[in-house]
Amino acid sequence: MRSLIFSALARPLFGLMLAVSVIILFRGHNEPGGGFVGGLVAAAGFAILALADGGGRARAALRVHPVELMGAGLLLSFVSGLPGLFSNGSFLTHLWITLPVGGGLKLGTTMVFDLGVYLVVLGGVLALILRLYEEPSA
Repeated sequence: MRSLIFSALARPLFGLMLAVSVIILFRGHNEPGGGFVGGLVAAAGFAILALADGGGRARAALRVHPVELMGAGLLLSFVSGLPGLFSNGSFLTHLWITLPVGGGLKLGTTMVFDLGVYLVVLGGVLALILRLYEEPSA
């Protein structure tokens, strides 16, 4: 038995939570937040969809398998450490590039690492949540 009101509010809340999770992901460079917390907020958004409309709706919104998300996240996190390994011989020493856009926009390998952590956390939590919604086999 599902609530019509909860089901109707779940979709905009899901979009809002995904947007907030991306803000938290990007905010993590200089302030609290980052990939882990952002991934948890995104997973909570998918959990709300699953609670409101069932696990099938959350799977349809995800579009990829959670294990694929975890694999992509691990690959990104690993790749983010390679530039430091080749530049000064220390794996996961993060490098920064300053672009002459917007008064010196700084891009770094830490963002790639945080994105990898975001995907690993999102995939791991969703694998658990969606597994709980599966019907037990006889």
